[in-house]
Amino acid sequence: MLLLGIFLGLGVSICLWMWNTIQLNRYFGRLDFSKSKSFAGVAVLPFFGWRYKFALLKQQQQFLEQQLQNYQSLLTYAPLGYLQVDEENQLLWCNEQARQMLSLQKWQPGQVRLLLELVRSYELDRLIEKTRDRHSSQEREWVFHPSCENAEAMIEQKSVVLRATGLPLAQGQVGVFLENRQQLFEMSQARDRAFSDLAHELRTPLTSIRLVVETLQDRVNPPLNRWINRLLKEVDRLIDLVQSWLDLSRLESNPANQLNYQPLEIKALINSVWESLEPIAQGQKVQLAFSDVDNAWINADKSRLYQVFFNLLHNSIKYSPAWGVIRVEVNLNVPIENTNKREPESSPLLEINIIDSGVGFAQEDLPHIFQRFYRGDKARSRSIKGEGDSNSLDGSGLGLAIVHQILAAHGGTIKAMNHPETGGAWLQIHLPQVMAKSATQDYI
Repeated sequence: MLLLGIFLGLGVSICLWMWNTIQLNRYFGRLDFSKSKSFAGVAVLPFFGWRYKFALLKQQQQFLEQQLQNYQSLLTYAPLGYLQVDEENQLLWCNEQARQMLSLQKWQPGQVRLLLELVRSYELDRLIEKTRDRHSSQEREWVFHPSCENAEAMIEQKSVVLRATGLPLAQGQVGVFLENRQQLFEMSQARDRAFSDLAHELRTPLTSIRLVVETLQDRVNPPLNRWINRLLKEVDRLIDLVQSWLDLSRLESNPANQLNYQPLEIKALINSVWESLEPIAQGQKVQLAFSDVDNAWINADKSRLYQVFFNLLHNSIKYSPAWGVIRVEVNLNVPIENTNKREPESSPLLEINIIDSGVGFAQEDLPHIFQRFYRGDKARSRSIKGEGDSNSLDGSGLGLAIVHQILAAHGGTIKAMNHPETGGAWLQIHLPQVMAKSATQDYI
């Protein structure tokens, strides 16, 4: 009986040992499934199998730690700033470049503090939230004003232009790369000042040359006078170019002082622009289809907005085929209700669409349409006028840049596209501070 009890206990122990062995093999098989098949026969020697698997796990851990150290070293000595926050916007880590850009002298490695306590920047905080909400990389550029403890340090501390790119990470974390754009900004300002000074210096001699050409115009007989007329046109073109550059420089340097705000009705403004362009449109046999929000008003500079619509409608006429139609649609675009309390509430926007029936923009030109001195593919001009036409469509390359800057000074935007229905150019304008009533439809 005693012997039977011993054998029974021994059998139970062996069963328990085998069951534990099987469970451990399954557990380690899940940890390193790619190696499990190679050690299927090691069940008879589980002790050595466990030791091998523990060694593999330790080796993998060491490899991952080395990779993490390499990445951290790269970020530490990278020429860009980098910081990382958790799902609660607490700063987890940043490199030395980010410490210098954001003046993070109070933060020490290993500390976990709210980023907003360390960096008083709404733009950076909003970029992180936007990156986390949209689960995609986001980019933003702004002027950063470092916070200071006393007035003396505030005087010495200079603002810098920063560009930040947010990247979504696992578990709600966000990584942000920072680039100091202050040097490029100062170089751009110096370049603009140099061009502005040059434009000022050119204006006086060009005016003198024009007076001389006008004097010669009355004293030269045909057929030589055609050269004088051509010279006069080229001088006028240079004077317009210089004046356009001066206007653009003034708008960029101090837009607030360049605008004379007054209540303005959009419909009346566009009608007056079209009346000025109507002789050109009739020669091209181009018509205007105008639909608007009745009694839509905006607080803006009348002469500057007149310049905007004159430029855009003139371009649409030039690039429209004979018997073409230019559509101008004015709508009151009410923004979606803002549920994020960190975002300031936005007012209704006036949306103005200018759509022609020409050949439209080349896709490679669309990102550069509003850059100064940029000219798109000349095939667009030749397709309308023909290569040998003396009436060149080439402009100074500053018209759309001035349009963009005028609208930006008003707090508005403009976007260039190709319309899916007409295939022609589609320019969409948004302007704030609008009052509107009912919609009407007019055809001119």
